[in-house]
Amino acid sequence: MVALGSHGRRRLRRWWIGALVLLVLGLGFLRLGPATFPSLDAPTSGAIALQVGWLWSGWSLTRYEIGTLYVPENRNAADSRLIGVGFLRIRGTRGGDVPVFLLPGGPGDSYLDAFTDRGLDWWRHWGRRDNVLRFREAGDVVVIDQRAYSRAGDVLRYASNPFGQPLDAPASAQADAAAAVAVAERALQAYADKDLAGYTVVDCADDVNALRQALGYERISLFGLSFGSQWSFALMRKYPHSIARAVLAGVEPLDHGYDMPSDVLAALERIAAEADRDPALAPWLPPGGLMQAVTELLQRLSERPLRVTIQAGGPRTVLLGPGDFQLSLLRRPRDWPARVLSIYHGDYDDWAREVFQQRQASEVADTALIAPLIDTSLGITPERRQRLLDDPARSILGEWNFLAGLTTAEVWPTADVGDEFRRPVRNATPVVFVHGDWDTSTPIENTLQLRPFFPNSRAVIVRRGGHGAIYQLAGEQPRVLSALMDFLRTGAWEGLPAEVNVAAPEFARPDGPPRAATAVD
Repeated sequence: MVALGSHGRRRLRRWWIGALVLLVLGLGFLRLGPATFPSLDAPTSGAIALQVGWLWSGWSLTRYEIGTLYVPENRNAADSRLIGVGFLRIRGTRGGDVPVFLLPGGPGDSYLDAFTDRGLDWWRHWGRRDNVLRFREAGDVVVIDQRAYSRAGDVLRYASNPFGQPLDAPASAQADAAAAVAVAERALQAYADKDLAGYTVVDCADDVNALRQALGYERISLFGLSFGSQWSFALMRKYPHSIARAVLAGVEPLDHGYDMPSDVLAALERIAAEADRDPALAPWLPPGGLMQAVTELLQRLSERPLRVTIQAGGPRTVLLGPGDFQLSLLRRPRDWPARVLSIYHGDYDDWAREVFQQRQASEVADTALIAPLIDTSLGITPERRQRLLDDPARSILGEWNFLAGLTTAEVWPTADVGDEFRRPVRNATPVVFVHGDWDTSTPIENTLQLRPFFPNSRAVIVRRGGHGAIYQLAGEQPRVLSALMDFLRTGAWEGLPAEVNVAAPEFARPDGPPRAATAVD
């Protein structure tokens, strides 16, 4: 081993500093790392601005084009201002006959944030970038933002809880719906300079079609998860001849913006059945299992709400009722059995702290404005509305999923798209539906009820799969994911199973030791 003197160490240090400077300059020249959206000085409707960049993908550099699409804010207004919608294109690694457009969920989500965020967020998004890049197996990949949720134009958010809720009254869906009216009116005042009537799923579909034309594609394929699937249905409805095929996951039909409580409950029951078989949870389970704990707690809380005192800058007392418990049920499958069983056995502290925080007034703009604009515009057919109001599972899950939306529909300025648009109709587009039977955000019944309207379709049911079941396949069933990419690339069904299993999660354990359940204090 050769020892370096002080002069040698200084030379080596200068060499490393020089190499680092050259690397930084080189990376800047290549636009390597977080992307930025280009702009035009005098844009016209349908025009795009493009810029080339590079990013690390595995052990190689990947070239991408990031751009801004200019579209009217309100296509029904002749003097509408133009807004920017971001997009990104990456060339495929295999030859597909059409590009794949990736449509993010929400409403109020963006795949492009994974490419444009900076600092630590850039590194945290590594997995999400990989999720986008794996679609290169199917052909060219085009990722597009939602209007009003794009850094290429506007990111409009509002505070969903500016007024707070009292601590001395249990939560109720009715009170929440009444408060939602004032929240909506306040949000609209903050954006009085925007023409918010133009923010519908139909306008989002028109944006995709405008980008398709601007990039010179005759036909495209679609991948949509959650709202991305709903967005895809709008495209297939309005531009059927431009859509070659689609893979839709966590399916949300146009008339299913509000999930049926019975369908959500069925997913919870499937999770509970698995949790009931977990030996590690056995000491906490009542004789009838997890769902018995749920029904007993609802009964106990209905008869007498629970008062819990916590320390939050001094002693604070929170009154908890059945509505608060209903809100606590919809959490990650690995976590919700433990939460239910902790409460069942009298450990209320974490639950009370969580509710305390939720009831505090906050001016934080935590909700995407596009979400209620799209959801209330999509609306609901009279027959599905009646089914919601008559659904027997309301006694367990309440009306949290739909009451506020129905109550504020007339407040938000986006026009109702109409029953003719949202009712399902026969569609010949080849589609693969991928759905997890543990999905409590968009229940699997959505796919089962809609699939008869798509005669050229296949369904891949993911047993124990959650809302992101398609990404669970990447780690546990890569051959199935490859078959989905082959379908997007060629339209071939081969290799697609009707059903596939993923591993059950390791369920979290309840807080505190198991003990006999007692009446609510």
